[in-house]
Amino acid sequence: MKSIATIPGSKTLALIERDEPQITAPDEVKIKMTRVGICGTDREIAHGGRADAEPGREELVIGHEMLGVVEEVGEKVSTVKPGDRGVFIVRRDCGLGLPCCADRSDQCFSGNYTERGIKARDGYMTEYVVDKEKYLVGVPDDLGDLAVLTEPLSVGEKAIDEALKIQVPRIPGAAYDTFLEGKKTLVAGLGPIGMLLAFALRLRGAEVWGLNRSGPDEPAAKLLTEIGGHHLNGSGLDVYGLDSTIGPFDLIFEATGSAQLEFDLLDALGINGVYVVTGIPPADREVKLRGGELMQQLVLNNQVLLGTVNASKAHNETALRDLQACRQRFGEAIDRVISHVVPYSDFQKAIFERAEGEIKTVLDFTMVSG
Repeated sequence: MKSIATIPGSKTLALIERDEPQITAPDEVKIKMTRVGICGTDREIAHGGRADAEPGREELVIGHEMLGVVEEVGEKVSTVKPGDRGVFIVRRDCGLGLPCCADRSDQCFSGNYTERGIKARDGYMTEYVVDKEKYLVGVPDDLGDLAVLTEPLSVGEKAIDEALKIQVPRIPGAAYDTFLEGKKTLVAGLGPIGMLLAFALRLRGAEVWGLNRSGPDEPAAKLLTEIGGHHLNGSGLDVYGLDSTIGPFDLIFEATGSAQLEFDLLDALGINGVYVVTGIPPADREVKLRGGELMQQLVLNNQVLLGTVNASKAHNETALRDLQACRQRFGEAIDRVISHVVPYSDFQKAIFERAEGEIKTVLDFTMVSG
């Protein structure tokens, strides 16, 4: 079967042949791939960034955002049947420690987890995948191809969930289901994760400001405005002035991966605020800090700085529910997060060249160019 793979560190991608996987255990599900999203991690890997092939293999099949159709199920599988749509989550547990034994591999203590398409386990840019039912989330029929956004939205769902679980116990009168209503929030970075975060925050009644380096006529800015958000063009913007011009933010969600910006935006966080970082900058990036002022602010204002990565199966399930809710509330606006759909055979250009106006590019494994 056709698979898109890299030799980690090589800065190249190739279409290779792999044997079609077969079900070998009663709790396994075989999925025929239909769509696979391209994200910043895939591009980082393609340019020689962090990735590990499976033990005994030279190449790693990339891709970790997927949607497919159930082809076959093992005899003990009960939640899906052939013909159903489904999405597999990304991370596989290490088998040790309470988080991994409680289906929370996103909180793995040992670091010995594996990840589809990233760390020591082949990914989803391939024609067929077999995996255990416990890693599969069934997709409602009415969502269709939109469900390929489940994984990037799940990252945002975890960010929101973690922030709420911190805030609700420490703020008198706060309730999990209503805490975000009327709260002033900032989303830094309007790529797929940031844009989907903005949708999820708007669903929960938050005021949303979105920051990126584009003008108001760019697709991401227009989409944010359409759902009731406010766009901020970061080009030339003095982020240290945000707290005095717009007012301090109750919550900040960072999804740029820019180390300097990640620290600079702390100045805009309000009293009792939570700042959640999802973007991962290069490890060698140097920054300038006003260290004393920053630590005074965190302590005297009861602020929380939180990093979060990956997501649980429950967060993926929440993501699917929110995609349905976005369709109901915002109509086809949510569909426009998928800005480009290309045949999988055009993967080289799609991965190595960011398309003009791109929010999310998706490879269609039911299409071949030419």
